[in-house]
Amino acid sequence: MADAPREIEDLIALMARLPGLGPRSARRAVLHLMKKRAQLLLPLAEALSRVGANVRECARCGNLDTADLCAICTDARRASGQICVVEDVADLWALERARAYRGHYHVLGGLLSALDAVGPEDLGIPRLLARLEPEGVHEVILALPATLDGQTTAHYLADRLTGVTLTTLAQGVPVGGELDWLDEGTIGAALRARRSL
Repeated sequence: MADAPREIEDLIALMARLPGLGPRSARRAVLHLMKKRAQLLLPLAEALSRVGANVRECARCGNLDTADLCAICTDARRASGQICVVEDVADLWALERARAYRGHYHVLGGLLSALDAVGPEDLGIPRLLARLEPEGVHEVILALPATLDGQTTAHYLADRLTGVTLTTLAQGVPVGGELDWLDEGTIGAALRARRSL
């Protein structure tokens, strides 16, 4: 079987580095793009070019936008005094889709991890601490994953966030969840976070 041209192999190698795609999935995706060159490949290349040239990280919160300050940070209708801390932009977008929070955000850009040598200076923690007083923040909501690194990061932040109310998202049984399908950790967290009816 003949090898693919170098350009295609390079594209496959780059696509294989994306989350959820391995070499075989990347090869299938690239072949599909090549079959649909006019409908998919060329518009995708143009969209990637526009995003690369125009989208940047918000200077205040770390969200992605085409301006120095994102639309959330500049929205005067947002509740002031609250910052919801998330690991990544994907978490911010998930919270926005839920339409349950109308305050401001702060994207850390990762979690503390001794194994991966990720310290506070590698994340947006200093920028978060610098925002508290100037923005009159009275509550910081930690919306971090219930993982070891998430808990480590939450404890580190709890030690540094003084003078504000510190809250975290409830953990436990999801809406529509059945107990038989949940892991023991989730059930334990749900029992510890129980409330009166």
